[in-house]
Amino acid sequence: MPRTRTHTVTSSRLLATTFAIALMAGAAGCASTSKMTTGSIARSSGKPIEAMSTDELSNASALLGKSYAANPSDKSTAIKFATVLQMDGNADQSLAVMRKLAIAYPKDRDVLAAYGKALAASGQLEPALDAVRRAQTPEYPDWRLMSAEGAILDQIGQKDEARQTYRKALDLKPNEPSILSNLGMSYVLSGDLRTAETYLRSATQQPNSDSRVRQNLALVVGLQGRFDEAEQIASQELSPQQAQANVTYLRSMLSQQNAWNQLKAQDKAKPATN
Repeated sequence: MPRTRTHTVTSSRLLATTFAIALMAGAAGCASTSKMTTGSIARSSGKPIEAMSTDELSNASALLGKSYAANPSDKSTAIKFATVLQMDGNADQSLAVMRKLAIAYPKDRDVLAAYGKALAASGQLEPALDAVRRAQTPEYPDWRLMSAEGAILDQIGQKDEARQTYRKALDLKPNEPSILSNLGMSYVLSGDLRTAETYLRSATQQPNSDSRVRQNLALVVGLQGRFDEAEQIASQELSPQQAQANVTYLRSMLSQQNAWNQLKAQDKAKPATN
């Protein structure tokens, strides 16, 4: 996407790279490859998808794939299957599942929302934005769709509109951690790490905050060079080995791109905002 400032290009690429960290270690961050929501999907074991290892994601994908093959028009199964496929790195297959479901349910809000997320995960941002907006009902606005819309707007570089959309979602669902987390990650995209941390800390303090919100906080703390603190936050849900692997990867990536000094210089130049 076009950018007007060098630091925005750097921070955007940096963020895109770090989205892979949690997946590499077996737990997905809130702003992972889909960058759309912080909700979780549970299997019969009750384990949330963001806490699944790579092997567990593959197993869940295989099980859901069998159920989907037996009844591809079952909305719930198809959406779960598509979501797990996204988390397991199969964005194109996920999109194929949701495209077929969207044909079968052209006016269903849940289907359109999930279809929009699948499109976004595949990099088709403009169609994704259209699908999410078509899923929204003005007389009964859905905060989840607003948050998803904001995430897509962020990805196409419309950060001001994205943040306005997040705040409208917060009006509908005050203190919702998934919205606060997405808002925080919006500031990461523009390189304002201190403001990002403020929103993410607020998100983690909410009673219904999940693992992916805390992993995003660990990411932002690590991006500021506080690696020990980032590892401590990450290890609350990940194993010590996974948390250490994440931080090691982050250190390496920052060193290779020389991005830390640029982000730090920009962050120091900015006052924290609300």
